[in-house]
This record gives sequence, C-alpha cells and structure tokens, in this order.
Amino acid sequence: MSVFITRYLLICLIIAAFGLCAAPAKAGNGPDVVATDILTAVVPLTGLAVAYFTDDIEGQKQWLRNTGVNQVLTSALRLGFNETSLGERPNGGSYGFPSGHVAFVASGATFLGQRYGWKWGVPAYVATAYVAYVRVDEDKHHWRDVIAAGALAYGVALLTVTPENATCLAPVIGPGFLGLRWQRSF
Repeated sequence: MSVFITRYLLICLIIAAFGLCAAPAKAGNGPDVVATDILTAVVPLTGLAVAYFTDDIEGQKQWLRNTGVNQVLTSALRLGFNETSLGERPNGGSYGFPSGHVAFVASGATFLGQRYGWKWGVPAYVATAYVAYVRVDEDKHHWRDVIAAGALAYGVALLTVTPENATCLAPVIGPGFLGLRWQRSF
C-alpha cells in the first residue's frame, strides 16, 4: 500500500509541476486561477492514476470513455452556443457556456466517486466546487456556465462509469418464466 501512495504522490507532484510551468503568465491571473488550472488537470488524472495503479483495466477504459465523451460534448456545446448570448463571458470573452474547466474537473470527480466510492469522490467534488467558485469569482464564467458543465459531466459519468464492485439485481422476463437475476462484478 505504501508503494501505491508513493507512486500516487509522485505523479501528483509531477503533474502539478507541469501545470505550474504550463500556466499562462497573465497579469490578471492570480494564484487562485493558477491553482484551479492545476486542479483541473490533477483531479481527472488522479482517476486515471488510481485505475492504473490498482490494475483496474475496466476502470481505465471507463475513464477514457467518460473523459472522451465529456470533452466532445462540452466542445460541441461551446461551439454551438458561442454565437449566442450564452457564449459571452462576464469579462467579454467568448466560449463561455459551458465551462470547460469545470466540465473536465467534474468528469474526473464523478469518475472517482462513481468508480471508487465516496472516499475518493468527496475530495474530488470539493476541488470541483473550488474550481467552479474561482471561475465565477474571477469573472471567467457565469454561474449558469459552471452549473451546466457540472451537470453535463455528472450525467455523462452516470452513463459511462460503473462502480468497481457493482451489484445488480434485475428482473428477467422470458417465455414461460419470470425471475430475478443477481450479478456482482469483482
């Protein structure tokens, strides 16, 4: 277990270092904006790291599916709404609806929560809330932008991610019989 934690912390530090180097140095960007830029990458990549280091092949596939579908839908919506009043940001910029930062970090948070439970999900959701708050507070987005992005990411993850140890009880109806099917993944 200590090897897993050491690897996880090392990966998080490397990602944070890359994020600090890659963050644009603009006069208007304060430390909160830089921190949210880093969190936007760290939370989803934490989901991938957990799936990788626990040898959860199905989790890795689900992470990729969840992240890919979420980003495609977010990008399509941003392009579609850009020419409307929803696309305008509070600071006058374009491509405001929905928030790309919040969509990406929320997809990672929902993946962690759905796949690995509340112990991973709660800290990731707190990070998502912080990113959403800072994006609105710094006039990068309206509340509607971050709420829509979070709802989109949550909905996509509900459709593409299953719990690691899922139990399913489903009705089975066939010609001449009626029953229940119990299934558990390990």
